[in-house]
Amino acid sequence: MTTATRRLAAILAADVAGYSRLMGEDEAGTAQALREHRSTADPRVAEHGGRIVKTAGDGVLIEFASVVGAVECALALQRLAEERNAGIAGERRMDWRIGIHLGDVLVEGDDILGDGVNIAARLEGLAEPGGVCVSEDAFRQVRGKVDAEFADIGEQSLKNIARPIRVYRLVGQRSAASAALPLPDKPSIAVLPFANLSGDPEQEYFADGMVEEIITALSRIRWLFVIARNSSFTYKGQTVDVKQVGRELGVRYVLEGSVRRGGNRVRITAQLIEAQSGTHLWADRFDGSLEDVFELQDKVAIRVAGVIEPALQRAEMRRSAERPTTDLSAYDLYLRALAIHFPASKESVSKALSLLEQAITIDPHYGRALSWAAVCLRTLTINRWIDAPDAGRRKAVEFTRKALQVTDNDPGVLGNAAIVLAEFGEDIGVPMALVDRALALNPSDARCWYASGVVRLWAGQPDVAISHVETSLRLSPRERTGTSQSRLGEARFFQRRFDEAASTLLLSIQENPGAPVAYRFLAACYAHMGRLDEARSIIGQLRSITAVVVPSALPYRNPENRELLLSGLRLAAGETE
Repeated sequence: MTTATRRLAAILAADVAGYSRLMGEDEAGTAQALREHRSTADPRVAEHGGRIVKTAGDGVLIEFASVVGAVECALALQRLAEERNAGIAGERRMDWRIGIHLGDVLVEGDDILGDGVNIAARLEGLAEPGGVCVSEDAFRQVRGKVDAEFADIGEQSLKNIARPIRVYRLVGQRSAASAALPLPDKPSIAVLPFANLSGDPEQEYFADGMVEEIITALSRIRWLFVIARNSSFTYKGQTVDVKQVGRELGVRYVLEGSVRRGGNRVRITAQLIEAQSGTHLWADRFDGSLEDVFELQDKVAIRVAGVIEPALQRAEMRRSAERPTTDLSAYDLYLRALAIHFPASKESVSKALSLLEQAITIDPHYGRALSWAAVCLRTLTINRWIDAPDAGRRKAVEFTRKALQVTDNDPGVLGNAAIVLAEFGEDIGVPMALVDRALALNPSDARCWYASGVVRLWAGQPDVAISHVETSLRLSPRERTGTSQSRLGEARFFQRRFDEAASTLLLSIQENPGAPVAYRFLAACYAHMGRLDEARSIIGQLRSITAVVVPSALPYRNPENRELLLSGLRLAAGETE
């Protein structure tokens, strides 16, 4: 019987990107190409001190005594694959995806087992074709010791691994020419060092600190790939071509800016550029006082991140819309759903839900698609735009709970979950805790501030609701505001500020004419103000978009607030029946 032992090892796991598709298209040719790849790769493994533990299909597991040897071998394998792929059509390329981890392994004969092996395999799954991902434990051993640079992509929850693992992704080799890196599988951005226009070298610290704060704020956006400071700061003091930066760092977007100080005042400018085309997507400036430098840096970083997030999402939606319908990924379907979801109507929300369900079919663990599908089902259910509202309610909650299971630290998922569970749940404390956690993870997320406003409104806190929805509008001033205006109107209605509420609700209806909630509150407003003819007119418009005038279920926990709305609606509707 073989006795199992343990040892520390550097583990490299690799597979071929798209291997199943390649085999489906040309089984014999793909198998032959894989054999040729391996015959040339095996000597490289031996040169770097590696031991091939086992192979299975297109996968290979290799053990090294040194992390440096493992990473240098990975770089050599990727260079070799690039040489072999030269002149081969993109869809027939054979690209390695590689993951590397340093960890404890269980040794049984010639085999190695355990979490160390599993983590390397999961890291391989995170790598893009031609890419390398390493764990933090491995990165600490190779930092400054190999001719490569890695970007920190944050903590990642890996399947069947108990705790999140911080992961670093290869972004380039320092000695290599400026060949274009493949783009990550999600929107990617590099924040370049801001130019110090003050003429005072002492202000460099402020400009650099400003960029660090912005990088930190953007890194909280879970769907965004952000290049680490160490890589983006290699361009400090240089005149750069953003197109070249995009190629060298493998990013689609670049943020650049400047800092100018005059006395105790400072002006910060920033502009967001699409690297491939050089198109400017957004630009703004921020003025402030240097009395509290760190507070100013934090304030600007949050504002910049809050504006960049929707700007990037709009750019990604446009990019997705240009793709052929025969080549849609789960991400593309998700973006298309977001693009048509607002303004809300039975048709737009139903179509968005269909696209999201297609995305979920492709990727059942796509947390954001699951959470937005739940939001769509909530909208269809509360407006009675589906035939089986009870089933819609159950499915919305099911999607929400699954989204929380697969991506429990995504602020967007948490915010959407808070709204759905607050609408359909009993304990308002749970949604409030979810949205508070979302804001702690990303205080610049406009959608989460909006979600917090909604939950506070339903909890009977109209003052807090107004404050949080207004913060959302400040962070994302160019977004559609119809739904936010509706929430502000509802809160003012509960404050019995009927004149202000009516004005705000009219703005909401103008931008989002298919959403029934604003009509209900406006009709109740007019009824309580004694303007019954106008109330009846609004009820007539409401009937044209939904059969439900006086809802049987409402999310408002305060009994007085519920009765204020229902009495106004009954008064308005009673005049028309």
